[in-house]
Order: sequence, then structure tokens, then C-alpha cells
Amino acid sequence: MKPDHAQPRPLSQAQPPVCVLKLGSSVLETDADYQAAAQEVFRHVRRGEKVIAVVSALAGQTDALLAQGERVGGNGAEPHPAFLARLARVGELQSAALMGLALARVGLRTRVMDPDEMGLMAEGEPLDSDLASVDRDALHSALSLNEVLVVPGFTAQHAKHGVVTLGRGGTDLTAVFFAAEAGAARVRLIKDVDGVYAEDPAQNPDAERYAELDYGKAAEASKGLIQPKAIWAARDAGVVIEIAAMGAAEATRICSAPARKAPARPQRPLRVALLGCGAVGAGVLAHLKARPELFELNPVLVRRPETREGEAGVVFTADLDRALAHRPDLVIEAMGGADYPATIMEGVLASGASVVTANKAALARHYDGLHAAARQGGGRLAYSASVGGGTPILEALERLVRAGGVRRIEGVMNGTANFLLDRLAEGANFDAAVKRAQALGFAEADPAADVDGHDAADKLSLLIREAFAIAVDPADIPKDSLADVSADKVQRAREEGLAYKQIGLCELLPDGTLKAEVRVRPVPLNHPLAGARNEENRFVITGSDHAVHALFGKGAGRWPTAAAVFADVMDIQRRLSEPEAQSKARKGEPDRPLRLRA
Repeated sequence: MKPDHAQPRPLSQAQPPVCVLKLGSSVLETDADYQAAAQEVFRHVRRGEKVIAVVSALAGQTDALLAQGERVGGNGAEPHPAFLARLARVGELQSAALMGLALARVGLRTRVMDPDEMGLMAEGEPLDSDLASVDRDALHSALSLNEVLVVPGFTAQHAKHGVVTLGRGGTDLTAVFFAAEAGAARVRLIKDVDGVYAEDPAQNPDAERYAELDYGKAAEASKGLIQPKAIWAARDAGVVIEIAAMGAAEATRICSAPARKAPARPQRPLRVALLGCGAVGAGVLAHLKARPELFELNPVLVRRPETREGEAGVVFTADLDRALAHRPDLVIEAMGGADYPATIMEGVLASGASVVTANKAALARHYDGLHAAARQGGGRLAYSASVGGGTPILEALERLVRAGGVRRIEGVMNGTANFLLDRLAEGANFDAAVKRAQALGFAEADPAADVDGHDAADKLSLLIREAFAIAVDPADIPKDSLADVSADKVQRAREEGLAYKQIGLCELLPDGTLKAEVRVRPVPLNHPLAGARNEENRFVITGSDHAVHALFGKGAGRWPTAAAVFADVMDIQRRLSEPEAQSKARKGEPDRPLRLRA
């Protein structure tokens, strides 16, 4: 297996599909809601979509700003409408910045653009204008360089008035406008209800939800829920509007189709067992606690429960049987290690529950046994975060394999190693770089798995399984150690226009053999992998058609990894909430524990 120093081919210029999400004040009530909103955006990014996230102000903020404007500019007089519009938009501008911060925390490449930065122009009165145009080049440029573009709704620029707003509910209109301009076939409006109902579900719990509505019927049935101007704009542009709740699979579709009611969807919260509550586990726990309507949490397994006392609403235990009591629907493994966690997961899967894990060591060493147990029990084994952390590389591979296959994968796939090499390039010595990585939560107390390439080899073996359906023992993959690369060597390379990276490579050669290795080597600064910074991961995938695809994201840290784990959790929640799955729910004794393999 020889190192490959060939230059990468130019990246594919094909753009992924665009999804427009509107996140309104009904779901952005407090600062904490931006994390759930970021999770909703991440769900679409990992499906291979570019996302335009159109956001409203926090609940009540626009009313407070208008009232303030009335106090200052009114008092018996009519407040100046153009100045009032300028004040009213402040909540949306603030909200867009907060949304950008939440998305950056989970590792998504994000651009936040205000109306003047993208030439978003409107026509009409200062407090009730209609959108007219946008700088499409600026829009497409932002989408080509980022996974997410965040746009403040409700406001735009005006040739005469300077700043205008789009009327009550104007963020709906912004979302529809961007869907039309970006060529998206649909726009998804995230509300505090899961669709349009024939009656108010708050008044009648048995009210029927519409599966589909035509635009005219929707304007009647959704008064107060959707801005009417947005409905007519969608009709004129041929854009489908989806009304959905945060994280929901189902939605009411507003389109050119007759009204149709949706079947009843009885739903019970999933019982969840969380095994381990370190950095990643604690992040997952925060997500679970934020959705009590979807999840019932078993006692959380930790080594020392006495140190976790005082956390509201959570019980901790060191007893595995107690953590797995009441036959959970879903088990989240966040323990670390390889053999012992794999034994637990195999037993859980064989008993019919689903499992989510980020444990690449357990998966790499026990791949066949874990998948066999999942087939036996009928549950799902999900492990998106095991490779790439918050970078959805496994989902991308699945799409490319379905589309025709993969020839080669090359990647910076260990965020800790990349962080260490960046510190060496800056002049830090190796021990100081490791201590800094440990302090930031990127490196374990024993960093050998990252430093010596074992972690990258585990990930590479999983990528080989997914791309080529070939079993390769991580121990058989040649590896270089970062400990063999001095700070002086890394710095000299940077001066020569090169960047040292720990790069995992797997390639299916013309003769049918597989090349796989983990090397620490210099690459030119214009190489797609050279730009990976700190804990970032980058992957370059060459398809069977020779098209080259690049993926970027944070590969280490609590929140990017927790976001990927929780995305798997939500996928399983949506799957198990389907009527067919509900009807097949296990009906065993409620206190009967899961059967674990010896």
C-alpha cells in the first residue's frame, strides 16, 4: 500500500436540492429553542439538501417593539411608518444572528445575510410591502459555499422608504419568495401545530387534520396560521407549502389538489435508555429533555451516579438492568470502549429495540454481529455520528452508492488529530497541543487512539463497509503516528506551501483489490483537505462516474456529535410513530427487562 500523492480532480459543480424552512415565533419562544431549530435544519442537511432558513423574531418581540415605537413616536400622533418599520425589523435581524450561532455550534457551514447584503427589494407601503426581487447571484454564491443560508423574514429594502416590513406573518411570505427564487418545489413552514385542522385542536382534541388542501381552501381553513399573501404567492409561483411541527414526518400540503383528511396517528412517547453521560451523552441528554412530549427517559447509566445528583428531571444509576428496565423502544449507547458495549447492543437489538451509537470502535470490531442482531430483532441500528461527528458522510455515501457507486474516499476524519497538527503548525510542542485538546474536550485522557491513527482506521473500516461492502479489520490498515511528526517539520512544510494532515484513504483499484491506509502527510494548501481547521473533518469522495464530491463539518466536540446522534434518534422516533409501527408495538410485560446476550 503506497501513499498516494496524486492531485485531486476538480470538485463537481452540481448543486444539491434546496429546502426552504421557515422557523416562526410560535417555535422560537426562548433562546433554548434555537438548538431545536438547529437540529431541524441539520436533519435536512444530512439528507443532502442545502437549506435556506427563514426566521422570525422571538415570540412577543415584534409586538414589544411596535408598542415601544407607539410610545415614543405616537402619544396622540401617528408614528412615522418608515421609522416604525425600521424598528420592527430588529427582532428578525437579532433572531437570524442567533440562528447562525446555534448552527455554527453543531458544525454546519452557515452564512447569515441581511436584506441589504442580498439585494432583497420590496414594493408597497412601509408596514405592508410585497417582495419584488433579490440578487440571485449573491443567493446562489452563498448556497454554493455553505450548507445553510439564514435569512431574516418579515423585512426587506425599499427604493423609497429604505426599510420596510411585509405585514403580519410576513416571514411566511419571505419563505415562499425564497423557495420560488431558489427553484425549490416546496417550502416547509414550521409551526407549533403539525398541520392545518378542520377545527381548532386546542378546543377539540379529536379535530381532523388535513393531509392536503388547495390554495383557496387553505386560505379559509388556516386563518391566523399562515399569512394569506404567502398562500397566493405560493399558488402563483407553483410552490407547495407544507405546514409541519418541529421534527415531524407528516405535514399538511397546500397545493393544487382537492382537500383530503389525514388518517389518525395515535402516538405515544418512546421509552429511551441512555447508556453513558460523558461529553456527547450529556449533549444528547439535553436534546432528550427538551422534547418530553416525544421521549420518556429511563434512569441514565453512569459510573458514579452520586456525582450527578441535583439534575432536575433525571435519575442516574450505575445499574445496567435498571437503565434497561421497562423494555425501552430505543437505547442510546454513549459508553465508549468496544467489546462490552457491543455485547450490550447486540442483546438490545436481538430483543427488538433500536440502537443509536457513535461508537466506531464497537462497530468496526463487531459490525457483522450487530447487524445480524438488528435483523433478528427487527429494530434499527443507527450510527451516523460514528464517522465524521457532525459531518454526514455515511448518508452521503448511501446516496452515492444508490446512484451508481463509489471509487475512492479520502478524508481528514479525526478532528482531534487535525486540531493537534494545527497547533504544531502554530509552533506549539506536542504535549502542550494534547493538553489543549483535552481541555477543550476534543481529546480523551489517553489520546493514543487519535494520535496513532487507530480511531481513523476504525472509521475507515466503516466507510469501506458502506462504500464497497468489504470487511477490513482496522488492525490490518497501515497507520502513521502523529508522534513521529515534529513541530519543526510541520512548520517547515507550511512555509513551503504544504499542510500536514492525518488522511484516511480507501480506493477500489482497477484490478478489484482495495487500497486502505491512514497516513500523516503533507498536501498542497490548495488541496480540498488542506483547509480543514481545528476539529473539522473533510471528505472527498470520487464516484464511479468520476464526479468528485466534498463534505465538511466538525468531527469532534460535544455538540456536533450530539447533533448527529440525536438526528438518528429523531429518525427512529418518526419511523416508530407511523401507524403501522404503532400497531406492531411490543405488548410484553411493561417491567420485563431486555434480554442481554451472555
